[in-house]
Amino acid sequence: MKTDVRSATEADLPALLALYGELNPDDAPLPQASADAVWADMSKQLGRTILVADTGGTVVGTADCIVVPNLTRGGRAILFVENVVVAGSFQRSGVGRRLMEAAVRLGESAGCYKVQLLAADDAYVHTFYKACGFEALAQGFRRYIP
Repeated sequence: MKTDVRSATEADLPALLALYGELNPDDAPLPQASADAVWADMSKQLGRTILVADTGGTVVGTADCIVVPNLTRGGRAILFVENVVVAGSFQRSGVGRRLMEAAVRLGESAGCYKVQLLAADDAYVHTFYKACGFEALAQGFRRYIP
């Protein structure tokens, strides 16, 4: 079955929430009113694109992309990618690769000089991103805020 990658719409919110549940199964589900409010804020952000992989009318994957303006590199922006998830039943079918290719095209069309992401500390995930043309070039740091 053919998979298309497109920008998410508000109608995709239930499917996105289900995918995020697969990404972070220990998180409590986000109440619908909160999800609606967050979606409203996200949809107003300049440079923010939630990509979805749609197979036969079903959202089976997503990647959250944001173009961040930048004063270095000749003023070329950076595309950050977060919350990449493919439904378990569609993994290893090319959906993730299509999402990452679409993210790179989005960065190219926005004049970005790089696409950047952080990956889980998981060999399978690292192998996937390397197969998509990404390189582990820097040490990433995080500080979670309780």
